[in-house]
Amino acid sequence: MAYRLAALAVLCAATPALAQEAPTSPFTIAGSVGLVSDYRFRGVSQSDEEMAVQGGITVSHESGAYAGVWGSNLAGWGTFGGANMELDLIGGFKLPVGGGGTLDVGLTWYTYPGGASETDFAEPYVKLSGTAGPVSLLAGVAYAPKQQALGKWYATGGDAVAGVYTDPGDKEDNLYLWGDATAAITTTPVTLKGHIGYSRGNSGLGPNGTSVAPTGEYWDWMLGADYALGKIVLGVAYVDTDIGKRESAYLVPNFSSTKDGGSIAGSQVVFSITAAF
Repeated sequence: MAYRLAALAVLCAATPALAQEAPTSPFTIAGSVGLVSDYRFRGVSQSDEEMAVQGGITVSHESGAYAGVWGSNLAGWGTFGGANMELDLIGGFKLPVGGGGTLDVGLTWYTYPGGASETDFAEPYVKLSGTAGPVSLLAGVAYAPKQQALGKWYATGGDAVAGVYTDPGDKEDNLYLWGDATAAITTTPVTLKGHIGYSRGNSGLGPNGTSVAPTGEYWDWMLGADYALGKIVLGVAYVDTDIGKRESAYLVPNFSSTKDGGSIAGSQVVFSITAAF
């Protein structure tokens, strides 16, 4: 929940003090902290199908400019050493378009503090949001230009485990298209939500044995619901991809859960609890 930073005005006079309305700050600060049963990024587990603590904060200006930071712990596929943490730096600009729509243009810098070299990468994005009756809709495109962190350094998971580079220093790009929809159920604290995304990028593994688009091209989707209890939101979502075991076999063992050897892109029900401030 966003809150305003406001200055206080006090009138001092010989007569009794008169209340004055405090001027509104041009800045808005919003943040949240939460716990999820599995951190899924574009359908793929980044926490080895285990729990993750996540949180972020965003500062917005009335002009439409904003900057923020978001973080989560990592494990398994998402492990890069160091703090085993993803820390995203985000900045952009929002402006109204059409009859109630919003255009959001920005950039996410994915960083992994203290992690292995060549892990960080930048990804510009454009999002368009609006409403259709009771439904809120969002369409987005994120395109990361060629960078070493996205390159195909290893052709297979076996090469990555053996430390044998297929093409060291390779640079690749990545495209992600997605759509989101949410709809509140009238007179209830429940909101339904849905997501579908399409990834196209490196069909192998990057310099640290991962890839934003593991099999080169795939779809991910999510269906779920949130239940609001004041500033606390309880969530449940079914997450899945069209990446099959046969399709991802060449990425094993990197693409397998260390718990049971199963695919980290298989279907999963994810639970969450989030507190906003």
